[in-house]
Amino acid sequence: MSRDSKNPETIVLHGGYRHDPDTGAVAVPIYQTTSYQFRDAEHAANLFALKELGNIYTRIMNPTNDALEMRLAALEGGVAGLATASGQSAATLSILNLCESGDNFVSSTDLYGGTWNLFANTLSSMGIECRFVDPTDPENFRKAVDDRTRCFFAETLPNPKLQVFPIQEVADIGKEFGIPLLVDNTASPIICRPLDHGAAVVIYSTTKYIGGHGTSIGGMIIDGGHFDWESSGDRLPTLNHPDPSYHGAVWTEAVKPLGPIAFAIRARVVLLRDIGAAMSPFNGFQFIQGLETLPLRMRAHCQNAQAVADFLSGHPKVTKVIYPSLQEGEMRRRADTYLKGGLGGLLGFELEGGMDAGRQFIDGLEMFYHVANIGDARSLAIHPASTTHSQLTDDEKEATGVSAGYVRLSIGIEHIDDIIGDLTQALDKV
Repeated sequence: MSRDSKNPETIVLHGGYRHDPDTGAVAVPIYQTTSYQFRDAEHAANLFALKELGNIYTRIMNPTNDALEMRLAALEGGVAGLATASGQSAATLSILNLCESGDNFVSSTDLYGGTWNLFANTLSSMGIECRFVDPTDPENFRKAVDDRTRCFFAETLPNPKLQVFPIQEVADIGKEFGIPLLVDNTASPIICRPLDHGAAVVIYSTTKYIGGHGTSIGGMIIDGGHFDWESSGDRLPTLNHPDPSYHGAVWTEAVKPLGPIAFAIRARVVLLRDIGAAMSPFNGFQFIQGLETLPLRMRAHCQNAQAVADFLSGHPKVTKVIYPSLQEGEMRRRADTYLKGGLGGLLGFELEGGMDAGRQFIDGLEMFYHVANIGDARSLAIHPASTTHSQLTDDEKEATGVSAGYVRLSIGIEHIDDIIGDLTQALDKV
């Protein structure tokens, strides 16, 4: 079996790592260390000057995390990965890698509530403006661009709206301006590879489907290696102007001997170094274990979710089911274009009765876990209007697709009869 396989089932087991070079260990060891011995003074100088790659300090890199980074980069068709402490830190570092105070970026309105708050409030307080636009019409991204626009941002399968983002259309608009598209693919690993459709960078909360076990928090940034950062020139000053935080390095020039990894390198040696949102090597080990079964789990998640969508569509207490297979027109075309081998494990539905009905349903569940997470092997449920999206205004809730009676389900890999049985008895209590 070729180690250069393009098949995800093979990549998650063999990509980027074969065995430990010192011990021959097939399983990736946990390198639970802070520091690494330099061979000599010249070796240390070369590492700090980026003349060669290697380990300096676990806040910046770690061999366990490196194996995860290489494997996920291979799975996505990228050239480099950067493990972070959480999905939120991955999104934050990705934006900060391109935007400074006075800059702006354009984001889809269809976002996870925590990301919306990060963009609308936290980054705004740092002088970085997020311009939210409706992705139903990709041209809205073009209309929001000005001379200080540094990137576009979107979620492939937005949580909770679940309308697939027009990746290629928006990426093509961005390339006209020299603007990269950053895509959060947390909800759709395996079934979508945004880099294949023009995205420049892919972001993950590895906490979710990548791990699948619900034991660890982490994130990942994957540099696609095909966006021409250098030709963007003044449009992307953080990569094309001298960086005073790293000896005046111009990143698109400095990393050429190492490959097309300017974005990933700057995020690592500047932002991860300074902000310190590093993944624990123990968590990195945990994500490697989860990654090995990801293709199998995604198959089951998607099959079960479709069965649940069909069941809920015929239930008298459910007024609407939100799932890609039930959408029509352009929304269904996008799902068919960008999602291959399944339509995801997330679905939403609306109950007549609003806030009270949503809470009664949640309280009635017995097998599903009521948690603020998605992507576990277990089935999970939450009522966003009273939890993850409760801090948003009514207009913001409407923009992100959250109504008072909306419930989000993350369908697990249990037997489908047990999943539908629990939903049935909980609906009977509403």
